[in-house]
Amino acid sequence: MNQIVKRAIVGGVVSTIVMGTGTFILGQISGYKALELLKNSMSGINMLCNTVILGSTTILALMLTLLGLSRSSESSLTDRHYKDVLTIAKSDTILIVAAVITFLMLNLPISESEEVGSAWYQTIYYVSLGMAALLGGGFIAVVMMLYGTITNVILIVGLNIKEHPLISDEAAEEQEQKEKEN
Repeated sequence: MNQIVKRAIVGGVVSTIVMGTGTFILGQISGYKALELLKNSMSGINMLCNTVILGSTTILALMLTLLGLSRSSESSLTDRHYKDVLTIAKSDTILIVAAVITFLMLNLPISESEEVGSAWYQTIYYVSLGMAALLGGGFIAVVMMLYGTITNVILIVGLNIKEHPLISDEAAEEQEQKEKEN
């Protein structure tokens, strides 16, 4: 696992823990019943799901531009760069699916049902908070991976750095040959 993915996983896990712990503590000290907490938090969680879906699909679409820029650069990039992009695309797709499922599950009119026992509301509330924390942490992880990959592309393509681990050795030698000939 490379440095970009490691950093993103750590950032996502830390964010998930901070968000989950914070919302859990606020839920415990607020003194509300679980049904009231659930009703009050649903609009925010739905907004988070919509934001994650919109942001992730935008990231996925813009990654095509990143691929085009990578392919058109003078430097030939190693397979690791394209594997990094593939990792981001996979993670982003998983995040979109999780956000859609969470959105659909949390939009069931559970609070309107008379069949659901009051003990279930607390479970549903904490599961919804957990899913929100996971979605937030996942989104932060994807953005951190994307940042690392874009930073490398800027260094290689934009700033024309010749000595970079993502530039293939063969391409670097060819580039030097061309510069010597000119």
